[in-house]
Amino acid sequence: MSVSSSSMCGGDAGMKCVVWFRRDLRVEDNPALAAAARTAGEVVPAYVWSPEEDGPYFPGRVSRWWLSQSLKHLEASLHRLGAAKLVTRRSADSVAALLQLVRDTGATHLFFNHLYDPISLVRDHRLKETLTAEGIVVQSFNADLLYDPWEVNDDKGQPFNMFMPFWNRCLSMPYDPLAPLLPPKRINSGDLSMCPSDDLIFEDESERGSNALLARAWSPGWQNADKALSAFLNGPLIDYSVNRKKADSANTSLLSPYLHFGELSVRKVFHLVRMKQLVWSNEGNHAAEESCTLFLRSVGLREYSRYLCFNHPCSHEKPLLAHLRFFPWVVDESTFKFWRQGRTGYPLVDAGMRELWATGWLHDRIRVVVSSFFVKVLQLPWRWGMKYFWDTLLDADLESDALGWQYISGSLPDSRELDHIDNPQLEGYKFDPHGEYVRRWLPELARLPTEWIHHPWDAPASVLQAAGVELGSNYPLPIVELDTAQVRLQEALSEMWQLEAASRAAMDTGMEEGLGDSSEVPPIEFPQDLQMEVHWEPARVAPNVLTTAQRRQDQMVPTMTTSLNRVETEISADLGNSVDSRAEVPFRMHFEPRTEREEMIQSTGNAAGTNGIHHHNNFQQPQHRMRNIFAPSVSEASSSWTGRDGGVVPVWSPPAASGHSQTYGADEADVSSRSYLDRHPQSHRIMNWHQLSQSL
Repeated sequence: MSVSSSSMCGGDAGMKCVVWFRRDLRVEDNPALAAAARTAGEVVPAYVWSPEEDGPYFPGRVSRWWLSQSLKHLEASLHRLGAAKLVTRRSADSVAALLQLVRDTGATHLFFNHLYDPISLVRDHRLKETLTAEGIVVQSFNADLLYDPWEVNDDKGQPFNMFMPFWNRCLSMPYDPLAPLLPPKRINSGDLSMCPSDDLIFEDESERGSNALLARAWSPGWQNADKALSAFLNGPLIDYSVNRKKADSANTSLLSPYLHFGELSVRKVFHLVRMKQLVWSNEGNHAAEESCTLFLRSVGLREYSRYLCFNHPCSHEKPLLAHLRFFPWVVDESTFKFWRQGRTGYPLVDAGMRELWATGWLHDRIRVVVSSFFVKVLQLPWRWGMKYFWDTLLDADLESDALGWQYISGSLPDSRELDHIDNPQLEGYKFDPHGEYVRRWLPELARLPTEWIHHPWDAPASVLQAAGVELGSNYPLPIVELDTAQVRLQEALSEMWQLEAASRAAMDTGMEEGLGDSSEVPPIEFPQDLQMEVHWEPARVAPNVLTTAQRRQDQMVPTMTTSLNRVETEISADLGNSVDSRAEVPFRMHFEPRTEREEMIQSTGNAAGTNGIHHHNNFQQPQHRMRNIFAPSVSEASSSWTGRDGGVVPVWSPPAASGHSQTYGADEADVSSRSYLDRHPQSHRIMNWHQLSQSL
């Protein structure tokens, strides 16, 4: 006679609830955990690791490291509250794993918190249907946003299509966001000693050395998130409006990884910043009050990313403005590799990409620079850049990154200008005026005078010789001249509008069907070397079947390259002496030194380069060109990792609207005031939700 699984896992004494943790790895202000604790029954905290469900968006190395540390911290917190343990399961199907867990424990209820990306929405709907059919009560809650997406609509009851109207509505809602909840006083999980947990493996042997460096700079966990928030509120916040653009100092919130993994409640952040704003307003400190306004706007951008993803579930794959499906992106993996490895010949861009590769972190302004360069100068498919950010950023967030790349590509009604290229040289002197950031990450240029640090191709031969710089040898010449890139960008835009007009004309005359639907154009495939391979433990769906995919070497942090020190120290890099496991990038590319434009480009800031010298054929094949997408998921740390309480916490808080290098809004003007789309009003339409959702 067999023993029931429920009796093995603690019996049926009283009501039993399973709390499914996902991106809400905290015990305070966790509505699902609080609801379970209020039942006064047994609470089974659970986490299911099912990365296969995310398709190509398998978490990158640094994200997996953060997740592993956060789960340890969460389990320790739950144990202090009385829970026996955090039950962990490994499966390729989280619904099946949760159903089995419910059966094993004899639970009658399952509580979890909402996620708003399309994969999670479909999965959560299937979970509710499956468990409800089994007689299980399933309840979900909002723990990730100030307001659920369906609560915020315009006067006609329709979703907003632009950020500022959306955010203004959030700030003028008739009711404030809920106050954050306190942690439960006590959790009784019953006897779970016989309820098995799977060992979750988030790294392999080759990654452990790189991950050890991360632990010297970051402190995951919800309690460390509280320390990081307090350090920001009592320090950099007061001067945030002035210092947020400085790439060579840590003056931003450094909160984005905590927010992404749900270790920090966005409601707590909102209410505490509003309280600070009220205090400074009463004191007449208008500069500090403006700092709070700008930072809260960055919180609003994070809200808007979820809002947009919920209402347009294909936003991570397709442009939201219909005409951009005709943009001829350059599909060129070798140029993509130059960008990834920081070998474009533009110092600020290269420094940013090397910092990203070495540390998994980028300051928000540098994210703007490198992503804009990718989209507008190199004119590579925006989804490639978004995917690389997803794979390498510590605070990788699909919703925020999709919003950002869509914004830079001109795919939103309030997007930045698509037809204007920002000058990386001028951006360098704007965000890194003394060249310290470039010197830190490009040691081969460290001896160059500040006058030439952001445009070494213009330096006299004697200066280059004295600095030990040999252009085309130990540092590459520019991959493409900006003037050439600007011409090709205009040609691509002209081609896009011609194709869009021809498509409209064909549809108007009834000669052709379907071209009006962006969902009919399949997204450009990711490069093969971006398909990660994971050699860890197999998902327990088919026993003993190993799940593999390529593991990209670009995610490995070179141990000789970076030294991440906590407290009052900085990251030091010696890229010149590091052993680079990636393929060699040719240095001797015979480009003519480009002539810099003297005027400051005032668009919302994108520098992008196209390798026109080596890839003429790509520019003549429209089917292989498409273009622009991404407003950087703006990060707030810098290469100086200054110590705060709880350790150094380089964390990106959602991009705060700031001038022309801002992700979504300008400080001085309406974000859409100069949009090139104003000149093409007939194409200002967002794809219909049903059209966009057909490809789900």
